[in-house]
Parts: sequence; C-alpha cells; structure tokens
Amino acid sequence: MKYRIYVDEVGNSDLDSSEDPNHRFLSLTGVIVDIGYVERILHPQMEALKARFFRHHPDEPVIFHRKEILNARGPFESLRDRSVRAQFDAELLDLLRGWEYSVVSVCLDKKHHKETYTVWRYDPYHYGLAVLLERYVFYLERIGAVGDVLAESRGGKDDRRLKDSFERLWQNGTEYVLPERMQKVLTSRQLKVKPKLNNIAGLQLADLVAHPSRNEILREQRLMDRELAPFAQHVIRVLQLKYDQNAGRIFGKKFL
Repeated sequence: MKYRIYVDEVGNSDLDSSEDPNHRFLSLTGVIVDIGYVERILHPQMEALKARFFRHHPDEPVIFHRKEILNARGPFESLRDRSVRAQFDAELLDLLRGWEYSVVSVCLDKKHHKETYTVWRYDPYHYGLAVLLERYVFYLERIGAVGDVLAESRGGKDDRRLKDSFERLWQNGTEYVLPERMQKVLTSRQLKVKPKLNNIAGLQLADLVAHPSRNEILREQRLMDRELAPFAQHVIRVLQLKYDQNAGRIFGKKFL
C-alpha cells in the first residue's frame, strides 16, 4: 500500500518575527491518507459536498480554505445564511469524522527556540519538518507501507527551501532516524509541491484541520487563553480520533 502525507503550514519560519505574539508559533500539520482512498472516497465525497452547497464546476472548482469558509467570503457567501451554515457544518463534520486518515501536528515556539539556541540553531521549518517526517516514518513502518510527501506550494524561493530541506533529511536522516531507514519507506527523495488551487483534496483536508490542531496544542501548553470558536472545538474533538496513536499512546501531537 502507498500513502501520502499532505502538509499544511500555519505561521512562518521567520525567527525575527518571533517576538510578535501573532507570529510566535510555527506549526506543520500532516494528514496521512492511502492514495487509493483519496481517489475512491475522499476526493469524490469532497466534490459532492461542494456541489450541494456552492456554485461548483469542474472548470472553476471551489477550493476549500478554512479562513474563507469561516468568514463566508468568495464562493462561500451562501454560508451567511444561518440555516445553510448549520447544515454545511454538520455535513462537513460528519465527513471529517468518517473519512479514513491520520493526523500528525508539530508546533514550534520560535521565541523559545531563538532564546535557547543563540549561537547555532535549526531553521524552524527544517526542525518541524524533521520531527513530522520522523513520525511519518514510524507510522509507515508500523503498518508495513511506503509513502511520499506533498506540501502546499508557497511559490518561488519558499518552494525551493522546502524541497532542499526535505532532500537533506532524506539523504542524512535525523537524530532518531537513520537515512537508510527513512529511504526504505519514503518512495521519493523529492518533496512534491503543488498549489491548493489544483483542487487537491488532501491539501484541502489538511487546511481544514491544521489551524484547530495548532490551537489545541497551544491550549494544552497554556499558551493560548482565548476561547475557541464552536466549530473549531468540534473539529478538535474529531481530531482526538484521528491523531496517530499506537497502544494507547498518541504520536500525532508534538510541541517543540
């Protein structure tokens, strides 16, 4: 069996912005899905949901984006109607519960990272990606499968940075995973990078859960005291069933 982890980023890797509370944290959330399942179930069901609620056409597909859905902007204007919003939220939550996928989220406190490692430090994105890949490797080994990695394109230099970081990890491994071990289960030395506008269901799913997952981790660390929106709380409850876990231990959440 072949799997793919779809990676979504919340925040940025710029250490100079770490003093700003709004930019202090960088999180990477990966959604692990069987590639065959994406084709048979995930993509068709996501497209059917869009067609029921929005003006959705193959030539101009609606792309799920959490922030636009939340604010009922662009193609999601129909969600300004409370009854439509309630029905859409209920159907989306049912799908998020029912779809077969596993989640791994890694959240980095850039401020603490910068203060702790004053002479030499990992690039925050590279550090987060290393931990994410370690958990992905453990997952693939546990189920006896192989897989690759697809991240959302940020364009230009950012994409090059992501690809270079991934290739270094594939070639050199990490402190806990030797390169031979990583290369045995990761089928490509190259990170796949594509824009969400390509209507990639896995990236859209990652976008829907990444922000709630990050906020849950921050709440657990007592680094966020504001109340979360009701829908985000529902997503967080769903995530408790989706975080990668084995023998009662959760491996799908990591705070750095």
